[in-house]
Amino acid sequence: MKSKSENAASGALLLAAVALVALNLRPFLTGIGPLAAEIGLQTGLSLKGMALLTLVPMLLMGGFAFAGPCLQARIGARLSMIGALALLTLGSLLRWFTTSGWQLVGTAALLGLGAAVAQAVLPGIVKHRFPRHVGVVMGLYSAMLMGGGALGAQVSPLAARLGGSWRAGLAWMALPAAVALLLAARSLPRDDAARQGHTALADYLRRPRVWLLMACFGLVNGGYSTVVAWLAPFYRELGWSAAASGSLLAIMALCQALSALLLPILAGKSADRRPWLWLTLAMQAIGFAALTLWPEAAPIAWAILLGAGLGGCFALSLIVALEHLSDPAQAGALSALMQGGGFLISALPPWIVAVLHESTGGFRVGWLLHLSCIAVVSALYWRVAPASYAGAMTPAMRAS
Repeated sequence: MKSKSENAASGALLLAAVALVALNLRPFLTGIGPLAAEIGLQTGLSLKGMALLTLVPMLLMGGFAFAGPCLQARIGARLSMIGALALLTLGSLLRWFTTSGWQLVGTAALLGLGAAVAQAVLPGIVKHRFPRHVGVVMGLYSAMLMGGGALGAQVSPLAARLGGSWRAGLAWMALPAAVALLLAARSLPRDDAARQGHTALADYLRRPRVWLLMACFGLVNGGYSTVVAWLAPFYRELGWSAAASGSLLAIMALCQALSALLLPILAGKSADRRPWLWLTLAMQAIGFAALTLWPEAAPIAWAILLGAGLGGCFALSLIVALEHLSDPAQAGALSALMQGGGFLISALPPWIVAVLHESTGGFRVGWLLHLSCIAVVSALYWRVAPASYAGAMTPAMRAS
């Protein structure tokens, strides 16, 4: 039996591991935008080719998230997480040696695969190890994830300048990934020899609520993936430097982190998360409308609104998914599936916006596209009342 002090120490170490793992799940996406001009010039990637550096990882985050529950059941959460972090370390390190656009896309695939496995496994670990504090810990996880996005946007231009190459601006991310790998290996509990069975994937996918959660998560995070890919290039077209546009993206990501941390705490006493979700959607709507109509009027304010809306919505969406089921394994599987379908959806908007840019000569039609997505999600969330959770996830139910 462990003493209370030993349990507290192991819990604190695991909490630190959750935070550091989350910190590594977005820099490889947000570090691209501020360096897009330099990368395109040296690799020959077009706007649509540059979009692949976001699209490919997001597709893998979606596709492999479906395999998360099965992977966790077969080899365990600990080994799955260690393997994921090894991929993140390797993918970032290989970027130092890339010489072509397609090699860079290949490293994006490795990084997307690592992030996919980590995101699929980690919510179940949180539900199991911190059952009384799921909202707070998921808020911390989401905040650190978004904070990692801020870190990538801010540090990448600086690292590129210090290293004399955009490759240095991307390869530095191998260092925090390696530290996370070591901490996870030290802190994650060993998996039980006899792992419990898991609900079949088809059983989840027969429930309309799962598809609704996927759609909401995907449409909102499509806004995130588009902003990560094109906010900095949008302002560079308006005459901003790489450092200034990267700083704007970092401000947005920092506000995401603060919102992801604070909104779950503020909403903690509310059984119904929908009013808070609608608040985050309203902030996103104002931000995208402002980018469309008055991009240079108050860009920092628009970045703050977008960041707060996207970050808060991300964290609350994860919490809502976990609250649908009391069993940690089943709740983790639902979260993984929501992220899987959601990331498949959210992978496409950056490429769509690139196509719209080529046909219209600007990004404004792309911002309008996301305004329409916000309207759809706002309507869909009317269905997600707490009283409906049990019925929506009961096997016998055929409609939510």
